[in-house]
Amino acid sequence: GLDELQLLHAQVCQAVGDPRRIQILYALHDQPLHVTGLAELLDVPQPTISRHLALLRDRSLVIAERDGQAVIYRLADDRIIDVLDTMRQMLRDVLGRRASALE
Repeated sequence: GLDELQLLHAQVCQAVGDPRRIQILYALHDQPLHVTGLAELLDVPQPTISRHLALLRDRSLVIAERDGQAVIYRLADDRIIDVLDTMRQMLRDVLGRRASALE
């Protein structure tokens, strides 16, 4: 019902509503990483990465695990990548149809 959809929006849709967070999810799909590794990989300041990771953790999309003194981040559920890939394919199809309509 509506309650479930509102929860979906709050938990997942808002979390992937930022391109940088989507980038982080894809990066963590490739391999678990520390904040510094993510910052270097994505060429983004560490405080920005930390802020995005905090939101992704809060929404249970990423998990933080102690690694000695450091913290390593990984995806909580790989299915989020399937969802993002499906959305990207839909986008390509929509753009393709739009381009065809203009020809």
